[in-house]
Amino acid sequence: MKRALATLATVTALGLLAGCGGYDETVVPPPAESSAAPAAPVTTEECDNDGTEVRSYDPAGGPQDSSAIQDIRDRGRLVVGVAADTLLLGARNPDTGRLEGFDIELAEAIADEVFAPEPGVVEFKVITAAERIPFLQDGTIDIVARNMTITCTRWQQIAFSQVYYDAGQKILVGKGSGIASIDDLADKRICAPTGTTGLERIEEFAVPVSARDNAGCMILFQNGEADGVSTDDTVLAGLAAQDPYAVVLDAEPLSREPYGIGVKKDNDALVRLVNGVLEDLRRDGRWQQFYDATLRPYLGKGTQPAPTYGR
Repeated sequence: MKRALATLATVTALGLLAGCGGYDETVVPPPAESSAAPAAPVTTEECDNDGTEVRSYDPAGGPQDSSAIQDIRDRGRLVVGVAADTLLLGARNPDTGRLEGFDIELAEAIADEVFAPEPGVVEFKVITAAERIPFLQDGTIDIVARNMTITCTRWQQIAFSQVYYDAGQKILVGKGSGIASIDDLADKRICAPTGTTGLERIEEFAVPVSARDNAGCMILFQNGEADGVSTDDTVLAGLAAQDPYAVVLDAEPLSREPYGIGVKKDNDALVRLVNGVLEDLRRDGRWQQFYDATLRPYLGKGTQPAPTYGR
């Protein structure tokens, strides 16, 4: 059975702490053939957010092994940057102490493949959104499984897997606030975490306010220092589930937020391995199982996005 380690990387405003973790009784507590249509090669210089940014490396188009992957195996663990304050995606269960959520399930499946046929070993490092790219670049972590939107700008800095979930940016406000639509936000203070695409987008329709992470934004909102929180619908669903006075605006998403697993730039072999895992999850139904157990009760039906390759 896989084992998981959790590293104390940040103390969130919700009091969620990282500690030792695991999924067997000895550790307490914690976690092919391509189905894609062929596409013309694309370089990051050609990427202009017209859809080409979601193209990744076909797992059948090159090696899924490298010296970098062997280094991970020699170390004995895959270090994964995750959230611990994002209910449904990556959060610590206060009763068991284990990290749980959709992103955590994906990270465990990837670790199983990296170390196959031996049991997978994961070290979960709790990080903020702003730490995702620099921690990949300096080698602090091997991959990011932390609801990270794929963008062209980020492709210049790191690499991404195929899209594993299509999210959309929405707005959380207080019940009875009188805010019923985006048009009501012109002079309102809306918070988003530092280093996210959502914070940049808020400037188009409201007064942007930033915090270290989603928990920080929620505290500003609950203290009256922000009139709302704007981030991906997956995150807002988790926040609203914890606050009976909060509601997510019933409006069309402000944007598409395609999530990808982040990998250090030029580590194509690891990206192909991750994409191979995502293909396996599609074929054997585990992606759907992960979704149904975490996000579906709050977001309704969902299906795994079709992969797009061509890099």
